Amino acid sequence: MKKILTVLFLFFLSFSTVFATNADQEITSPNDRPEVKVRQAMEDYKSSMNDLTKKERKLQKKETRKQLKQAIKDNKGSDTNTLLLVIVAILLPPLAMLIYDGGLTTRFWISLLLTLLFYLPGLIYTLVTILGGK
Repeated sequence: MKKILTVLFLFFLSFSTVFATNADQEITSPNDRPEVKVRQAMEDYKSSMNDLTKKERKLQKKETRKQLKQAIKDNKGSDTNTLLLVIVAILLPPLAMLIYDGGLTTRFWISLLLTLLFYLPGLIYTLVTILGGK
């Protein structure tokens, strides 16, 4: 049984990396890549901060944090990735949580514990987390 679970885990883990790399290839223009946008935003931010007073810097930082949170929220979920995560969650809820969070987080351990106790609570917890967002 452990060998089957290990093979399934590796199978889904390999497919999650394939889909993650395919999502990056959908961006057409080099200037639309997230890395380029972040780099440009950081350069603009640093150049604008030199000319501001302490109070203006504080307000600028607050506004920048707000914009960063909004950008992360807007860029978070694509329908294809969410659908694949739901399918993986139905098969193995902790694996879906691991892929969703990108590592061994507290939510992964909760999902694993709930799944080991009874399958259904782990499934519900994982689906609520994935569909509800971070």
